[in-house]
Amino acid sequence: MKIFRALYVSVRVWLLLIGFVLLFVTAYVFPVLFPLVKLALAVFVALCLVDGVLLFRNASERAAFFARRELPDRLSNGDENPVTIYLENRYPFRTHLEIIDEIPFQFQKRDVLFTATLNAHETQTLRYELRPTKRGEYHFGAVNVYAMTVLRLLKRRYQFSQDKQVAVFPSYLQMRQYELLAISNRLSEIGIKKVRRLGHSMEFEQVRAYSRGDDVRTINWKATARRSDLMVNAFRDEKSQAIYCLVDKGRVMKSPFEGLSLLDYAINASLVLSNIALLKQDRAGLLTFSDRMGQLVAAERRPGHLQKILEVLYRQKTRFLESDYETLYTTIRQHIRQRSLLLLFTNFETVNALHRQLPYLRRLAREHLLIVVFFENTELKSLLNNPATTTEEVYQKTIAEKFYYEKKQIVKELQQYGIQAMLTAPQNLTANTINKYLELKARGMI
Repeated sequence: MKIFRALYVSVRVWLLLIGFVLLFVTAYVFPVLFPLVKLALAVFVALCLVDGVLLFRNASERAAFFARRELPDRLSNGDENPVTIYLENRYPFRTHLEIIDEIPFQFQKRDVLFTATLNAHETQTLRYELRPTKRGEYHFGAVNVYAMTVLRLLKRRYQFSQDKQVAVFPSYLQMRQYELLAISNRLSEIGIKKVRRLGHSMEFEQVRAYSRGDDVRTINWKATARRSDLMVNAFRDEKSQAIYCLVDKGRVMKSPFEGLSLLDYAINASLVLSNIALLKQDRAGLLTFSDRMGQLVAAERRPGHLQKILEVLYRQKTRFLESDYETLYTTIRQHIRQRSLLLLFTNFETVNALHRQLPYLRRLAREHLLIVVFFENTELKSLLNNPATTTEEVYQKTIAEKFYYEKKQIVKELQQYGIQAMLTAPQNLTANTINKYLELKARGMI
């Protein structure tokens, strides 16, 4: 029974059978052709038997062919993740292959089909990429390999690497990319701006020799007298500042852009910013909220803290109710006593939506350095850039301009109350957030 379960017929066989039917019909009209058609059918059946013997000569699957799917232990959300299929032909002859990989249903792909040709005892590697857009557990099925001989009449199916489960985490690939660029001081390559330092911090680092261009106000006269040479005090960025990412999980964060929801964009940016903050010797924390409080990770800088933030971000899900900013303010007042940098990832579509939450934002801004990060609608922006040719398009463009203007008005209104605001496209969120953090740090505001 195993043989019949693994036996498949190629398209070529069905075409030949249709041809034989037509030949037999023709032979009915011209009887002289009947012996030739029967001979051709006998040859065809013999070739099928030979093809089957060659394919199934080894009862053991491993002795005839081997395949293996190789993929990371976890996938990065919103990024292209490599998947590799290793093939090894153990037949003593050339084989033609069709490979179907059963990927998770979340990708909604039914065309992951590859073809390959392997010589006797040859190996080959196939590589493709998958881009998940939702966090959670993904289940991979089997790697189905259909092997054929040179005749390509019958197929033998092999199944390998069945039931592989992989978790999709927030974008750790993006985090590593920014981490490497930050360590090598190459953040400007991906849009991170260098901000000119205003003044200097008060955290002393060392006394060193004077160099041309140093601020003469930092000259250390006592050290200069001892060394008989100009010496200056060197200062460094203040460290151990508390940086909190406040992630809104309400219904306003459910909107999708390029496959990812606004919540996932905020989660990816929070992970990258937390890592950059830890590299800058600051303490990173996290707070999630919606109609009720989510999880609070206190700002720390100890080994394994980033992994803790990653695990918390992985479990976050959108709630479809309006977020409660009063509870957010109460929680921050109770648990975050030190003045901190708060980056609030949320979304306001209208000025009225802002006015409902503005009293709580103003209270937070009095006690902490608050940055409200919300998103511009890229679909509206593209609609505004297209010329209107019909009356309907004119109406649509007018409404789009109204909503786009309200976003700009929200930024100005927040700035009037001394609240930092950042309006950004979802795909530029991470770079713009890091820019803002480094700017505030360079200006000594945190």
